[in-house]
Amino acid sequence: MKHRTVRSNRELPMHLMLLPGVILVLIFSYFPMAGIVIAFQNFIPSLGFSRSEWVGLDNFRYVLSLPDTLQVFWNTIYISALKIAAGLAVPVTVALLLNELGKKWFKGLMQTLIYVPHFLSWVILGGILIDVLSPSQGLVNQVLSLFGFDPIYFLGDNSWFPNTLIVTNTWKEFGFGTIVYLAALTGLNPNLYEAAMIDGAGRWKQTLHITLPGIIPVVVLMATLSLGHVLNAGFDQVFNLYSPVVYQSGDIIDTMVYRIGLVQAQFGVATAVGLLKSVVSFLLISVCYWLAYRFANYQIF
Repeated sequence: MKHRTVRSNRELPMHLMLLPGVILVLIFSYFPMAGIVIAFQNFIPSLGFSRSEWVGLDNFRYVLSLPDTLQVFWNTIYISALKIAAGLAVPVTVALLLNELGKKWFKGLMQTLIYVPHFLSWVILGGILIDVLSPSQGLVNQVLSLFGFDPIYFLGDNSWFPNTLIVTNTWKEFGFGTIVYLAALTGLNPNLYEAAMIDGAGRWKQTLHITLPGIIPVVVLMATLSLGHVLNAGFDQVFNLYSPVVYQSGDIIDTMVYRIGLVQAQFGVATAVGLLKSVVSFLLISVCYWLAYRFANYQIF
């Protein structure tokens, strides 16, 4: 009993350090859940929760009856899935390449350069990309014109817009993922590489038989955890880059909720869409955590 008391006293400061975070989560994540009731009401702000008309599942039926709903869900899954795939393949490849660099100063410089875009908001990057990808004055199209190509409407063509979202998001975020895999590479046993060199294995063979198998558990973990966010295609990016011209290929669930809820003031319908997305996301995250535990031995507690 005395041992348990001493241990509890030692852990008390650590638990107190968690208190601000717990309070923030309660305020911004759990208390607002009371607003879920709006999804089942014809909510009017002046009447509040208690006096707004109860409509049951009518908001959900209305959302599912909209002609663009299925297209919006497809756009969300398509863009998000390709972002997840690119967000795994590119950082792993770059981490393997950086791991082969001999000069530490150059390796550190490259890590810094590829990590910088992660800290820039999509408000800033959106303005930059709009100028760079402009069909008339954009740098990219000017370079393409030198090789005889016609201007490409990256942000105004439905066939190009989703791919533009995927490429620009990967460019912005792959530096963060690269650091995760570089950290995994530092944990590999150097004796394995020495033994492989003695056996005559070159750098490619070492990468194929030592490096890749060594980081596979981390790759599996990151992949399974990413699957839980398949309905989050990146509101900030899409909102700052899209326009009504590319709604067909670029409109996602979050931007649909924004337009219905804030622009059109249909609060009940917007909440219904958000609740539907949250339920599906919760199920996906639960499955993904089970997969992470099953295949990567990852546990929260």
